[in-house]
Amino acid sequence: MVLVGILRHHITMLITSAPKAPQLKAIRESKALLRGMRLRTFGNSIPQHAFACRKAYLAQAFEAGKYLKNPDAGKEGTPAPNPMTDPDMMEGMMEGMKKQMMNMVPQMLIMGWINFFFQGFVVIKLPFPLTPRFKSMLQSGVDTRDMDVTWVSSLSWYFLNLFGLGSVFSLILGDNNDMAAMSSMPGAMPGMGAPGQQQDFNKLFLAEKENILITPHAWDLENVEERLLKKYGKTVKKSITSSGSSPSANPVKKDSSMREKVKGVQNKGNSKRR
Repeated sequence: MVLVGILRHHITMLITSAPKAPQLKAIRESKALLRGMRLRTFGNSIPQHAFACRKAYLAQAFEAGKYLKNPDAGKEGTPAPNPMTDPDMMEGMMEGMKKQMMNMVPQMLIMGWINFFFQGFVVIKLPFPLTPRFKSMLQSGVDTRDMDVTWVSSLSWYFLNLFGLGSVFSLILGDNNDMAAMSSMPGAMPGMGAPGQQQDFNKLFLAEKENILITPHAWDLENVEERLLKKYGKTVKKSITSSGSSPSANPVKKDSSMREKVKGVQNKGNSKRR
């Protein structure tokens, strides 16, 4: 199983073509949508005026279809593009089909070989007890009611190894190995699941515009200085007298002192004359 998995991985790497660089308009289309989501998520970290400017700009750009890869797609009456005529999508579908074929063909051959030579064989006994509900999973191909649940048939042992060797392949081949596609094998094939589905970015932009317009804003740094001082038990002392009132008080004191001196001199002069 391990050798077959390593061989399948290297064959898949050989038949898989190098990924093409994405187009600039396609990157801008997806990143613009991500920009709107980030504004809604982290908008409270910027002031109110900055949030309002970004909100108005993105709402107007999403409404006008400024970031669309195909600007004509946002107009009414324009037919939806056929995804089968898109060379990038067709190439992605073919790559997915190649990988799935390289996963399925070795599995079918090994499973047929096991069924032909070892059908009904019991190959191993588990060293721990199990409940009777595991009997159908661990004893595939063996129709015996009286056998202990801990015995495992050849076909069940094959499937246990098939789905349990993911960590071994990750250790030998690295994280980027083709065994990652095995988790989706019981359901639909990833490369062939829905060939006609394609994201309509015009509808996504309009929905994101509505979400941005209804998003409230509360600046996280509002009065942060006072909140920080209050957190550490500090208070801000405000001056009782204003700066405008202090200069006017000094001349009054000076005038009163001068009058007292003048009166004192006059009283001394009058006393000498007497």
